[in-house]
Amino acid sequence: MFEAETQNAIVRLARTASIEPAALLAVAEIESGGKAYAVVNNKREPMIRFEGHYFDRRLSGLQQAQARAAGLSSPKAGAIRNPNGQASRWAMLDRAAAINRKAAYESVSWGIGQVMGAHWQWLGYASVDALVDQCRESPAGQIAVMLRYIEKAGLASALNALDWPTFARGYNGPQFAKSGYDKKLAAAFKRHKAACPGDPATVEASSPQPRSWLGAIADWIKERLAHLG
Repeated sequence: MFEAETQNAIVRLARTASIEPAALLAVAEIESGGKAYAVVNNKREPMIRFEGHYFDRRLSGLQQAQARAAGLSSPKAGAIRNPNGQASRWAMLDRAAAINRKAAYESVSWGIGQVMGAHWQWLGYASVDALVDQCRESPAGQIAVMLRYIEKAGLASALNALDWPTFARGYNGPQFAKSGYDKKLAAAFKRHKAACPGDPATVEASSPQPRSWLGAIADWIKERLAHLG
């Protein structure tokens, strides 16, 4: 399960964004396995998953041929398997980045929320590097990226309503039922809600809509600046 620092950050940013903390904790747990980072080369790095079919479609010509020959890309989803260990996954990313750095970073799902780097422009980042830098900065940065996606995809209301199938379809994709993603979220929510019964009740449909991620991110930046003095 998440360390106290990470869990507290999830709860704090969820409240700032008017999202049920136990619901956001559930999504974070299922997406990341309850881990905010791994130690890679003596440095804390966010959890990643490399998607070889994303990488393949972002390449052409010699670069695509090179990536396929190296076992880093394929036109078929799932054909490029991720190593079990995060250190090996980061090494895989380094090899892909040596071919095409931007395409490689876009082909990774990043951090606690496992948000694809390819969404950087849609989410309002100046570059894929900006999204990645926020994920690498801290667990709170990873949560901020996840909240951006939830808000941009219009999923905050479904999350607060505990409408797991609707949220799962938007966050995990149309094949969510094959892995029981919605049921996993529901079970994780029950665990987290039982562990923190003092949290505000789930937002009702008649309640004000969740606050924009812009406000949540602005507050997070203010906290970071205050912490840095």
